Amino acid sequence: MTAAAAGLPPSPALLSGVKPALLISNGTAEDLIGAQLARLLRVPVRYSPLVGEGHAYGRVPGAVQVGRVLRLPSGGFPFGSLENLKGDLAAGLVGESLGQWQDAVRGARGAGVVVVVGDAYALMVGTLAARRASRALIHVQPLLSALYLEGLSLRGAMQELNALGANLPMPYELRLAAGARVVYVRDAPTANYYAARGVAARWAGSFAMDVLAAPERDLSRWTQGKPILALIPGSREDHRQSLPLMLLAAARLPELTPLVAWPHGWDAVTLPTGWTLEIQSETEAVADSGGVRVPLLRGAFGAVAHAADLAIGTAGTANEQLAGLGKPVVAFATSGPQFTTGFARRQGRLLGEALSVVEADADALAAEVRALRNDGPRRARAALAGMTRIGPAGALGVVAEEVHRAAGV
Repeated sequence: MTAAAAGLPPSPALLSGVKPALLISNGTAEDLIGAQLARLLRVPVRYSPLVGEGHAYGRVPGAVQVGRVLRLPSGGFPFGSLENLKGDLAAGLVGESLGQWQDAVRGARGAGVVVVVGDAYALMVGTLAARRASRALIHVQPLLSALYLEGLSLRGAMQELNALGANLPMPYELRLAAGARVVYVRDAPTANYYAARGVAARWAGSFAMDVLAAPERDLSRWTQGKPILALIPGSREDHRQSLPLMLLAAARLPELTPLVAWPHGWDAVTLPTGWTLEIQSETEAVADSGGVRVPLLRGAFGAVAHAADLAIGTAGTANEQLAGLGKPVVAFATSGPQFTTGFARRQGRLLGEALSVVEADADALAAEVRALRNDGPRRARAALAGMTRIGPAGALGVVAEEVHRAAGV
């Protein structure tokens, strides 16, 4: 079937006989990983984002979107809570999701290889698309880790039934994974876990560190010569609860310079009572309490992460990236949709001493940050744990070469 018949614009590379890769991903971090992989490929790219707009792919030259957009109130965490699930069902979760399956099958026709970046659900979609088109399937699984099982008791597992398939691969996921040409996983213990169950799994480095941006700008005008405390509210709606608490905690730490890595528009900023927002440009604003001024910086996560001494974070991948840089992270649970109590427990098992989870209270947060700052050996253990558990960058270059082999390039 031609690209035109599939409703897709042809590219010069495709017309010359090079078939595209279809990338299927389902989440903000997964889209970032998929888009970074796309930049490394020497074949045309089609992409199907199963959750949200897939903005990261939009910045990849020549990439062509396949299928409809599914906007979920939960941000892609329907099973994070009953409220999340109800909201997503009302937003058309079932009907639109089935339509996306059809879109993926259509996108796989004429492709040279199907690449899934995501969880078991994305793998189901990718498996169907690859089988219908008789194409090779490569799975990039950046979510599961055998480290999530460390110290997880039966009682703990029962408390996290809604995350059971996120703590370890379910039998059905292993069966699907066994049908892939190769599964790339996030760490060596997970590769061993998969291999022991008959899956061709490989660890080649950290996906999270592969997509960590280099410093985007000079922060010296903000730092005042003090150690930097990164405030990371995250890309999900948790930020409406977490940013105010982070600002209140930062106000209790005058010995540090707080910098907020802000991924949203200025209209999404939620401040503590009595604080005001001074917008300076599209990329810079200042939260002002009347006595404390905290910069909010858009498009500067890489700069903030690299410059930070430690962080307060309620994020998924961003927390992991900071830990991977050796920066200890202090966290607290929110009411969701992402950084719930269960998610915080899971991330704590993943990151070990690199993550400290405390009560959602400004005094508690400030006290924990100060305790880490004043305890050199503990801070060193936290840094080592983060770098060891997350690992170095380099995975996506290896995955790209595997894609080229599968596509016959």
